Amino acid sequence: MKRSRHAKIVELIEKYDIETQEDLAEFLKEAGFQVTQATVSRDIRELQLSKIPAGDGKQKYVVLRQDDSHLVDKYIRVLKDGLLSMDMAQNILVIKTVSGMASAVAVAVDAMKFKEIVGSIAGDDTIMMAVKTIEDTKTVMDKIHKMLES
Repeated sequence: MKRSRHAKIVELIEKYDIETQEDLAEFLKEAGFQVTQATVSRDIRELQLSKIPAGDGKQKYVVLRQDDSHLVDKYIRVLKDGLLSMDMAQNILVIKTVSGMASAVAVAVDAMKFKEIVGSIAGDDTIMMAVKTIEDTKTVMDKIHKMLES
């Protein structure tokens, strides 16, 4: 039961921006799991979930590899140091970076695990990110702008 619940938690946080334990408990209940807040809290600890900025001043749970959980601030710093501009072409997000920083910025954005981003390709100073929809592209741009403001 715990294994299937843990698998469902990972699936849910990859699909939705879940900000609180209460929200996670509600999603689990909707999926047919009878959980208490204490169970959800224990599951979060056992899965070593972390919170990262999700935009609009909110945060969301993500699964970061154990050795990556301390890197969220570093990823945001890489964005601040390397990103020059963003523009969209339909559902493709084009990010311009300082020369030589495209790969580092792409890794930083990928580490944020935005559910809207399908994949990315980085050159020397340009990144092209395939995003699910035009609306999602605007959402990702807003989230990145919010991170840069913090």
